[in-house]
Amino acid sequence: MEEANKPIRNKGGRPKKEVKKGQRIPIKCTSYEKVVIKAKAQKAGFTVSEYLLQLGLNGQVGSKVKTLPKEVMALTGTLNHNAANLNQLAKKHNSVTHVLTLLDRVDMLILCKELKDLVTLIRNYLQ
Repeated sequence: MEEANKPIRNKGGRPKKEVKKGQRIPIKCTSYEKVVIKAKAQKAGFTVSEYLLQLGLNGQVGSKVKTLPKEVMALTGTLNHNAANLNQLAKKHNSVTHVLTLLDRVDMLILCKELKDLVTLIRNYLQ
């Protein structure tokens, strides 16, 4: 009776897939064809198997790679730049030997204003 009340333990490992892909389709090609197929698969963002499967099932292969608009890329660059500046100021502030100067505090205020402006731009872009 006590064995029936024990919880079932998870054995660990990878969970079982609902549909297991266990079938193989060997193909023959030249080394040049293999290089071309590999390059096309990498360009589309797929493995060779995924690429050939998509091509066989759909007749075409969509790209897995998502491109972001240039506005978003520009915002990302600006955010990275500001984050690096803030990191330098924080490191200087946290060190024992250096104390933030008036110029450093002004830099922090300017960075805070730029970040607020970026947040406004992002909100306007998403609406």
